[in-house]
Amino acid sequence: MSDVLVPDVADLSRMLATAGAFAVPVHDVRLTPDELDPAQIVAGDPVTSSLELSDGRGIWEITPGVVTDVESDEIFVVLSGRATIAVEGGATIEVGPGDVCLLAEGAKTTWIVHETLRKVYQTRAGAA
Repeated sequence: MSDVLVPDVADLSRMLATAGAFAVPVHDVRLTPDELDPAQIVAGDPVTSSLELSDGRGIWEITPGVVTDVESDEIFVVLSGRATIAVEGGATIEVGPGDVCLLAEGAKTTWIVHETLRKVYQTRAGAA
């Protein structure tokens, strides 16, 4: 796998405003490690990384383990990997390559990541 570098988020925004479009090779792009709050880790040693492409849009990855989260209003497409997502008081779903998932703002979730999962996502702030 190649290690594709992508310009800074501000540069991407300028490119989009100027050119009207840009493309990123989602499987090969280098992601930046994120800090995962230790209180979110339920089991294993999961690590997250991401690349924000523009405000609320990006690529995100998590290695195997179990974590909790409080979700944003989000739509995402799984590029690779597998996970079980359990919503407190709601549904439990299985996601894998090609799946599109919607998450509700404020949903309390537990992610059981079976295989390193990479997704592309878009969030909406303050959606009802």
